[in-house]
Amino acid sequence: MVSLIITTYNYANYVERAIRSALEQSLAENQFEVIVVNDCSTDHTAEILENYEEEVRVFNLEKNVGLAGARNFGIKKAKGQFVMFLDADDYIHRDLLKVQKLFLEENNSLDAVSTDYWLVDERGRHMEHVSSEKEPIACGIMFRKDFLYNIGLYDEGFRAREEEDLRIRWLDNYQIYNIILPLYRYRMHDSNLTKDVEAMNKGAEMLQQKHSK
Repeated sequence: MVSLIITTYNYANYVERAIRSALEQSLAENQFEVIVVNDCSTDHTAEILENYEEEVRVFNLEKNVGLAGARNFGIKKAKGQFVMFLDADDYIHRDLLKVQKLFLEENNSLDAVSTDYWLVDERGRHMEHVSSEKEPIACGIMFRKDFLYNIGLYDEGFRAREEEDLRIRWLDNYQIYNIILPLYRYRMHDSNLTKDVEAMNKGAEMLQQKHSK
């Protein structure tokens, strides 16, 4: 089984599109689950999620723990052998889970699988096909769950660049195989976390301190 984990914080404007893309997957329904972790949003995210409680596993956190903590919470609740993260402001092609699961099941030597992605604008218009191998992102990667536990999951001390820290530790032990198909949709908008310069700079300092040799 695959556990698709959506983490969200104040993305009420986008989260429904993410959930719909997850529920519309071509993979058989009994082969995957959708987990949504609401990281104590203060907008109307919780109200939106009420509409999907029969179709997805919704968890409303009582305290904001940050993206790393929310992802770890989702991993710990996951029932699947494989886990994949979908940001609440992004969405995915209907065949993403099927393709990635097939690669991992038929290639026991593969540790994780990513796909290329389309940069899309606010309205979902395709802007650029980007290689995940050359310009990696945190989501759209299907991991073997037990390997994530082996490296210690996400470091919850990070409030930005947590995916870079995880990738460094992952690549010290395992590999990520990239499929050259743009099956993930990475949405560009004014509220992207990567545009928080202060948080990104703090994350960069933490990475330097943690991984400098």
